[in-house]
Amino acid sequence: MTTILPPVAALRDYVYFTRQESLRALIWRYGHHRALVESLSEPRNARVLEHVRTEHERIAATLRSPQAPDDQTRLDAAVAWILAAQRATPDDGVSLGYFPLDGEGTGWRPSYPETTGYIISTLLAYAARFGRPDVERAALAMADWEIAVQMPSGAVQGGPLAPPDRRTAAAFNTGMVLDGWCSAYERSGDARYLEAGGRAARFLAGDLDDLGYFRTNGAFVSAGEIKTYSCLCAWAMMRYARLADDAAIAAAALKAGEAALRQQAANGWFAHNCLTNSRAPLTHTIGYTVQGLHELGRLAKRQDFVDAAQAALEAALARVADDGWLAGRLDHRWRPSAGYVCLTGSCQLAAVAYRIAGVEGSSTLTALADRALGFVKATQRLDAPDPAMNGAIAGSFPFLGAYMTGGFPNWATKYFIDALMLRKDVAVNPRA
Repeated sequence: MTTILPPVAALRDYVYFTRQESLRALIWRYGHHRALVESLSEPRNARVLEHVRTEHERIAATLRSPQAPDDQTRLDAAVAWILAAQRATPDDGVSLGYFPLDGEGTGWRPSYPETTGYIISTLLAYAARFGRPDVERAALAMADWEIAVQMPSGAVQGGPLAPPDRRTAAAFNTGMVLDGWCSAYERSGDARYLEAGGRAARFLAGDLDDLGYFRTNGAFVSAGEIKTYSCLCAWAMMRYARLADDAAIAAAALKAGEAALRQQAANGWFAHNCLTNSRAPLTHTIGYTVQGLHELGRLAKRQDFVDAAQAALEAALARVADDGWLAGRLDHRWRPSAGYVCLTGSCQLAAVAYRIAGVEGSSTLTALADRALGFVKATQRLDAPDPAMNGAIAGSFPFLGAYMTGGFPNWATKYFIDALMLRKDVAVNPRA
């Protein structure tokens, strides 16, 4: 089993970060990671220590096992975890995630408006597919909560939920909640969701600069550069434009998509495409860009968007190892540039591959997606000594890898659910 990439991949990760981050930031990063490792020896973290000590052998055994849990069992467990993450907060938002090494407290972080937004769409799709009115009610409660915390400008704040006087707008987060409101309106017909979505869509259209890039990236990502992955907002904008028959928002969505195309190199790679380190972007943000352009292209009948997305997707998935390992960062030559897997990114890329295979039929894409998602499935625990881990997908493999270190961010599990449901679609499509 490939559990450690060649040292050169981890070395690239280090080199790219030293070129982009200050010495102070690198020292902080090292100190933070060291503190997490040292905290494993504390008695209160015994269950986390068991998880870390056994993860390689557990995953290897799962990948070899002919009796591994089926996809439906894993899917239902993942949805149950998302509902638990909602119950873990004092409101109807979804906790940012479970981070058992946080220190005192439950390990559950506060509600996170951005990802609660697109979780709404996922849960509504699951509820409709499997006849789960309880899941639908939970998702619509999330949509109501998002209305309650929407900023007066129509924007959605960056970061975990903050008091009103400390909220700062973020275009990307606004687009993700717009997506949820579109789904809530489609499912319920409640005009409140379309009205809130209209305020968000107009904020996003007004936030575009002359070239089609969003100006307001927010305080929680590196500053001073374009964020190409924000083109995912364009898909939500186009969804809203279709529901509200708003030509101006549709035009703005296309402008944002066209701006993203200008960042693509001849080999399919996108520049300025990461939260923190665009020299070697996360598969997570590569996944955002690929999904945004593909779905926007489908809605708008723009084959150039679809082709751009597929070129990047195929190049990224070409780096999936035989056992499903995919480095969490890929540089401008699509070289593996991290010694860990960003499990969220693997799920996202698999989901888009299944989406394309479901529309066009592609046994090659399906096989690559199966390999990447199979690795992620092997990391999911259904019998952990800590019940708050069950059903969830971690930020990284290994668990203390550099993406969302030592925790289970809610969006990893959201994209895992998406990928599993889209895989079911491919299974009944004879062309794939």
